[in-house]
Amino acid sequence: MTKTKNIQRLNALALGYAAAIVSAIGMLLLGIFGNLGTYTFAVEQMMKWHMFFSLSIGGIIAGMIEAAVWGFIIAFIFGWIYNKFN
Repeated sequence: MTKTKNIQRLNALALGYAAAIVSAIGMLLLGIFGNLGTYTFAVEQMMKWHMFFSLSIGGIIAGMIEAAVWGFIIAFIFGWIYNKFN
């Protein structure tokens, strides 16, 4: 009698989408709190790390899009590599 191994694969695409949504929401919250005058150090760092993020409405939206793209790419690659080792 042979035992079959039940291998569960990670859905890399779904992981990428989830990370994109979380990244965009995080950038939105950072933009809102930055405009309220809190988390100023984190806002300054995000402005250095992200090309399009600023505290204007357009800058927050552009930062959300950029964060979503990077979040998707990183999480998708992570899921793909995880599945290769699984």
